[in-house]
Amino acid sequence: MEFIVALPEHLDRMCEITEQAKRQLRLLGLDQWQSGYPGRAVWQKDIEEGCTYLAVEEGEIRGIFAFQTTPDPSYHVIDGRWLTSGEYASIHRVCVADGCRGKGIAREMFAYGFELAKRAGVTAVRIDTHPGNIPMQKALGKAGFQVCGKIWLVGGCEDGHLRIGFEKIL
Repeated sequence: MEFIVALPEHLDRMCEITEQAKRQLRLLGLDQWQSGYPGRAVWQKDIEEGCTYLAVEEGEIRGIFAFQTTPDPSYHVIDGRWLTSGEYASIHRVCVADGCRGKGIAREMFAYGFELAKRAGVTAVRIDTHPGNIPMQKALGKAGFQVCGKIWLVGGCEDGHLRIGFEKIL
C-alpha cells in the first residue's frame, strides 16, 4: 500500500468512493453523511490545501482520509475529557472503497496518519464518529484510539450533530 496526496485528477474517484461510504452508512440506518457532507466541494478544498491522502494499491484508490494539524472547532468543547491538552492532529472523512472493507485499509490509513503526525511533531491524534457507527468505532479501537467523550459538530450542514470523540497518544 502506498499513500499519495490527492490531486485534482483523483476527484471523480474520490467522489465515487465517498458515495459508496454514504450508502454503507445509510444501510446501517445512520444519518451520518446523509446531508451532502462530505461532497465534491469539500474534497476540492482539501485538494487545494494538500491535506487529503489516498491509499493506493495496484494502481487503484482503495481509501481516502483528510489529515489536519490545525485545531478543529468541533473539539473545543467535549462532554468528557481529551487525553491531552496540547497540540494534536486530526483525521477526518475516512472512506474505504466498496470491495475493500475488512481488508485492513482503514488500519493502514490510521497508521499512515500517525506517521504524518509524528513528522509534524505532534504527539496526539483525534478523530470522531457517529455514536451508531459501530464498525468505525471498532476500527478506531483496534488502531489504539480511546473514547474521550461526546462532541457536537461546529459548522457546515451537520452543525450541532452529536459525535463520539476519540484520541490516541503516539
